[in-house]
Amino acid sequence: MNDKGRFYITTAIAYASRKPHFGNTYEVIMTDAIARFKRQVGYDVFFLTGTDEHGQKIENYANEAGISPQEYVDNVAAEIRKIWDLMGASYDKFIRTTDDYHVRSVQHIFKKLYDKGDIYKGHYEGWYCTPCESFFTETQVTDCKCPDCGAAVTKAKEEAYFFKMSNYADKLIEYIETHPEFIEPESRKKEMVNNFLKAGLQDLCVSRSSFTWGVPITFDEKHVTYVWIDALSNYITALGYDPDNAEQPELYKKNWPCDVHIIGKDILRFHTIYWPIILMALGEPLPKKVFGHPWFNFGTDKMSKSKGNVIYADELAEIFGVDGVRYYALAEMPYASDGSITYENIINRYNTDLANNLGNLVNRTVAMTKKYFDGVVPAPADVDAVDAELIAETEKAKKLSYELMESYHIADALEAIFTMLRRANKYIDETTPWTLAKSEETRGRLATVIYNLLETIRIAAVLLTPYIPTTADSIFNQIGTDKRDYDSVATFGSLESGKAVGEAAVLFARLDEEKILADVAAKREAAMAAEKKVEKPEGVAQIGIDTFMGVELRTAQIVACEKLPKAKKLLKLQLDLGYEKRQVLSGIAKFYTPEELIGKKVIVVANLAPVKLCGEDSFGMILASGEEEVRVVFLDSETPLGERVR
Repeated sequence: MNDKGRFYITTAIAYASRKPHFGNTYEVIMTDAIARFKRQVGYDVFFLTGTDEHGQKIENYANEAGISPQEYVDNVAAEIRKIWDLMGASYDKFIRTTDDYHVRSVQHIFKKLYDKGDIYKGHYEGWYCTPCESFFTETQVTDCKCPDCGAAVTKAKEEAYFFKMSNYADKLIEYIETHPEFIEPESRKKEMVNNFLKAGLQDLCVSRSSFTWGVPITFDEKHVTYVWIDALSNYITALGYDPDNAEQPELYKKNWPCDVHIIGKDILRFHTIYWPIILMALGEPLPKKVFGHPWFNFGTDKMSKSKGNVIYADELAEIFGVDGVRYYALAEMPYASDGSITYENIINRYNTDLANNLGNLVNRTVAMTKKYFDGVVPAPADVDAVDAELIAETEKAKKLSYELMESYHIADALEAIFTMLRRANKYIDETTPWTLAKSEETRGRLATVIYNLLETIRIAAVLLTPYIPTTADSIFNQIGTDKRDYDSVATFGSLESGKAVGEAAVLFARLDEEKILADVAAKREAAMAAEKKVEKPEGVAQIGIDTFMGVELRTAQIVACEKLPKAKKLLKLQLDLGYEKRQVLSGIAKFYTPEELIGKKVIVVANLAPVKLCGEDSFGMILASGEEEVRVVFLDSETPLGERVR
């Protein structure tokens, strides 16, 4: 294989807050398949992945766990890396943003941008989402919830440093317009340009002073570097980049600019707007491509722990094996639209594609070679029309799968290979080797059929190596060949006759759908029950009777109720306390309709200070239990209004 030059590919670094679910893991599987393919066809690949380990959310989680933030991220990063390794990720480097060299380089990057005048100190005031670690303006927040993840946002005001994004907006628009391959798929590019760049860029908050778990700013230690300069810079700091170095290291000079960043579509804005502008300000080249892949949903729903529909790759591997998981992830995800995962779908693909079309084909062919030719690869004779059709299908699969992988249409590339395998299974039905074996006169024809099947299987194993590498190795061993490189598929017939095949082994045993679904349901119910188990609260501060009696609980009736147009989770209740009427806003719209509540009697905290939520006044709070599923405390219909609850 000729050396085609270097190829630098990255995943987004995983946030070290929680164990990654299957949707997160898909990204590293996809990136690994591309990296393996590029190595296979002759590129010198550098594959980077890692973990993003700073931020307020991690600091909060660590405090809840009673450990230091560093200890917390050490544990989560180890779990993430364990899953990446289990899935066969062939990365060349795993970076952590708590690594000393990364911290130093980020500090130098921040200082350089500040000295250039691209960063200035100011104050930020607006809506803040802790899970996303993002600030939002009044116009972006329409329902008191984060426009990205849906979590509650809070008003925040703090001193911060800002990056002058607008200084580079026109330059970035020009770059995108003159480099149409920079953002893919095409639909994502239009979204970035029209919704963000042409709408006008606001200056970007790049430091925080309300928490401490981050990279300290060297010239103002009240501040830590906010997520964007810290996390995004990993793609160059991993190569040894440091703006204070007069001469950058060879690893950086060899690999930058990156050939492609593989990222989720939800963080496309940060990688196609913030990151290019940071690089422009540093005077460094931009990555050649940013590919925003779709999401994996559970059926049609987004994965959510509260819904009990989160799936983890390591748990799937216990049932389907690592290559079974890799195959489903790569074969099921479309190029631009979201993919779907359910246990039923995985079982169906596993049984149809892997057990039948691939596994059964290999097993039958090796078994026939042993039975009819004493386990030795026969020499083919003349080729007839049906042989030519099979050979043509292998040529088509090679060409098409290569072209599709070059443009990251991975599921389509796999489909081209499995179309070839389905043709090989049909070829068995057409040629009926068991009939040919009955006569010495058709012995030569039988040899050709068996050889063609073995060679087709060998070509399939070569083409499948980037996707299901362990399975490909097993196939090579079973058919007894060392012709495994990509060049060997250039011409049909590279398999050497006269060599012994290996031992036949089941690649993918058919799965019992009913049994697996029953086992999964039982485990899910047990997990949900364990999470819902009520434990005695620890460390709750005691209060005196005087404090409790200071809370004014009164009975009231809901006489009117309506949804707030700008607040999807809030209901506006009109309460009658007997002695007065008042308005209360309650975040129960997800659990109750207005019609269900009108006429109900409830308990209201009557002496709370009034607050304004989404432009509406709220005078109190009604009592309810639960967090994931909220249940309002309703009173007997005969309860008098205005009574004090004791």
